[in-house]
Amino acid sequence: MSSNAIEDKPKNAAFRVGLGDITPNNLGQLKRLNTVLFPVVYAPSFYKEVLEIGEFAKIIYFNDVCVGAVCCRKEDADGSTSLQNLYIATLGVLAPYRRLGLGSKMLMHILENAEQTSSNESKIAKVYLHVQSNNEEALEFYKKHGFEVAEKCENYYPNFEVSDAFKLEKVLTA
Repeated sequence: MSSNAIEDKPKNAAFRVGLGDITPNNLGQLKRLNTVLFPVVYAPSFYKEVLEIGEFAKIIYFNDVCVGAVCCRKEDADGSTSLQNLYIATLGVLAPYRRLGLGSKMLMHILENAEQTSSNESKIAKVYLHVQSNNEEALEFYKKHGFEVAEKCENYYPNFEVSDAFKLEKVLTA
């Protein structure tokens, strides 16, 4: 685990969970995770951006094993330079490690940092993402964390068997 990892050891638990920065040294782990977790091949430019986004890209470790990651990007909100949106491009946990709170830990880290964007940066107005329309587990997960369906995007994933997606968003009040 990186020296700048955020680590929790739950009471009476025999495991450790930590969030670590994505660095050039562990970028290969992120690439392998994404290959397993998502049916999309991400371009080298995606990984270059991930290295520059700071707190909005993290790897999660379970007992020092890399088991998941979250990667976001900032976008101008409706042509505004003072407001930005945060797009969650990827958030995933390997199947054997799901339902342990790891995805929630990553999402809460992202939301807390989005709400605490410093005054010298553009304020983040909302956080959003796309979820394949048949992915009920993901829909339930994000709704549990206050995201709402903003729209249905037909043929969002044109090369997938289920091509439709839902755009989910959470408007930040801070």
